[in-house]
Amino acid sequence: MDDKQLVRDLNNTIANWINNLEKYSSTQFLAKPSANSWSVGQVYMHIISATIYFIKQVNICVANNDNADMECSPSAKAMFANNEFPDAVLDGPPGNAFTPQPVDKADVLKRLEALKNKISKTGAAITANAFKGKTKHLGLGYFNAVQWFQFAEMHLRHHERQRSRLDAFLKENNI
Repeated sequence: MDDKQLVRDLNNTIANWINNLEKYSSTQFLAKPSANSWSVGQVYMHIISATIYFIKQVNICVANNDNADMECSPSAKAMFANNEFPDAVLDGPPGNAFTPQPVDKADVLKRLEALKNKISKTGAAITANAFKGKTKHLGLGYFNAVQWFQFAEMHLRHHERQRSRLDAFLKENNI
């Protein structure tokens, strides 16, 4: 997959999240199925903060050749080859338990639009890049800049499944 296609795919997936944002009332956006689960708004906050982190990793990778000889794990290689996360509910890092509720939908929209701009700028850096650096994902080994971009887009699509489960909860409970 070429670098420009990765940028388009990531921006298109974020556009999908933006388009879906409109369908939620404020009550729906903040409703949680249980004390230990996220609201739709918290899913949005998570995908924004995670994607910002992934883009930071891309910027590190394009600035040096550190860890160029390191590899990602076999499970990461399979994910990249399939271009998707496994179809399963995954436990994220412990910090995910502290994902805040958003201020409001307008703030989330502003953050998503800023993220799209950041992605476009970072995508240009990948295309012009001569470095082959890699940074470590906590559970999946070392990723290069292109892999981080692909991972970011796959992560967004993975959370679309979670958003669908939350949509079903909202519908079933007439929220």
